[in-house]
Parts: sequence; structure tokens; C-alpha cells
Amino acid sequence: MSKTILEETIASPETPGSKHFPPFAPSDALEAEAAKRLAQFPDDQKRSAVLPILHHIQHHHGFLSGEAINWTAERVGIEPIKVVEVVTFYPGFRQTAPGKFHVRVCRTLSCAMGGSYELMDRLCEITGIDRDSLDPHHHPIAVSPCGTWSVEFAECLASCGTAPVCLVNDDFHEGVDADKAQGLLDGYSK
Repeated sequence: MSKTILEETIASPETPGSKHFPPFAPSDALEAEAAKRLAQFPDDQKRSAVLPILHHIQHHHGFLSGEAINWTAERVGIEPIKVVEVVTFYPGFRQTAPGKFHVRVCRTLSCAMGGSYELMDRLCEITGIDRDSLDPHHHPIAVSPCGTWSVEFAECLASCGTAPVCLVNDDFHEGVDADKAQGLLDGYSK
């Protein structure tokens, strides 16, 4: 049986990082959050609740699965493809499970000149991540075989004067050159 265009567009493959996140299931807390967000908008503008609902789901489930996208579309009252358009437009949304610790390395000019590509290479070397088979446009996240670590390049993280910079989950780190990669990771593996 062939996949629909929607099924082909929604990535959500299993990764070794999947074990660190609960599978998507609409909980009472999620229903309450969705109801709260939907109540903030007039009936003809309910689609405006898509972003905060998706942020909530990703925060609790690590990424946005096809089930989460379909649930959001149904809850908001729009077609699933409209939710997919949002998910694929904003680079902060993920359709695959990251590792327990997700490292986003800035690759814009100041950071690239400061060594962000070398930092990425070193992080991959330390964690055993292979980025060679990655499709960076559609699936930018690479996960370590153990599922603990994942990496991706990010666009400007707004600290050009302290390049190279990166985020580990939501923790911001400045001046992290390749020689400091092991120390950065050690701070999270304890």
C-alpha cells in the first residue's frame, strides 16, 4: 500500500533517542493545555493555537510524531497538512526523537569562523554519531547509537562575539571550541 502525501511528509522515524521520551498519548494535562490555548482565540481564529500546542507536545514528548500532528489538527479543527506546514516551517520543531541531550551548534559566519564545524566533528567523534548519511534539510538531527546524544546545526544563536556557541537542550554555552567538547559533554553525563 502506498503512503499518502501526508504520511510521506511526516518523518517521525524511531531513533535510539526514542527511549528517553514517552510515546504520544493525549493526557488530561495536554487536553487542559489545548483547551486553555484554544480559549484564547475567537472561534474563527482557533488555528492560532497550533504553535503553543505543538510547543507543549514537543516539550513533553521530545518531538512531534504523526499521531501528535493528527491530534493537534483534530483538536484545532484544521486539516493535518496545515499542522505539517507549521512543523516543517519552523526549525525549532522536530519530527524525530532527539537524544536525551540534544546539542545544537551554531553554524553561521561568526561561529563557523570560530570553529563550530570543528566542534561538530569533535562532538560526533566523542559520541559515536555518524552524520554522513544524514539528509540535513529534511532530517537534520543525528542521534548517537546509545540514544543519549544528538546533534544538529542551528542558524544564528545570537552570540556572535562569543563564538562558537551551542545549546544543550535549552542550556546556552559560549566559547565552546573543539577542545572543550569533552568537558561540555561531561557536564551532562554525571
